[in-house]
Amino acid sequence: MPLYEHTFLARQDVTQAQVEALMKEFQGVVEEGQGKITKQEYWGLKNLAFKIKKNRKAHYAFFNIDAAPAAVTEMERRMGINPDIIRFMTVRVEELETEPSVQMRKQDRDERGDRGDRGFGGPGRGGPPRGDRGGFGGGREGGSTFRSRPPREGDSRPPRDGDRGPRPPREGEAPRAPRPPRDFNPGSEG
Repeated sequence: MPLYEHTFLARQDVTQAQVEALMKEFQGVVEEGQGKITKQEYWGLKNLAFKIKKNRKAHYAFFNIDAAPAAVTEMERRMGINPDIIRFMTVRVEELETEPSVQMRKQDRDERGDRGDRGFGGPGRGGPPRGDRGGFGGGREGGSTFRSRPPREGDSRPPRDGDRGPRPPREGEAPRAPRPPRDFNPGSEG
């Protein structure tokens, strides 16, 4: 029989017990069609990337299914009717994974807690302080946060310095009057 991975999302306001009851219900649908669910996982209540049917979060559930296409189609039909299911997706695969899915392994990492020995994450965690990341962060001594490099052979543009002079006029454009110096203030006499 074909092999499938199936994930469905249940509304955020149902309880975990109700989601597990939905999982049992859909397992029964697959078993009615002479199929079997080899692995079930409840991934928990997670944030959604965007609202789906006015929900910001959803309960995620996962199945490994070994069943005929008709059984999977019937399960999907019933999920489409069920008001507690907001999305589902079934993918046909060549073989099913036997170990826990990536989502379950991620949950295990989260439960183990802080891993301060990894060398990341700021003061007290083995890494640089959070404010000292370089880039365009500002706060550097010497003024500018941008680093200039010396000109290289083959550079087509002249190096940038404060005063490049006036821009040459474009085709069909009248020449511009020269700009006054930066410290020029016509309203004050000094």
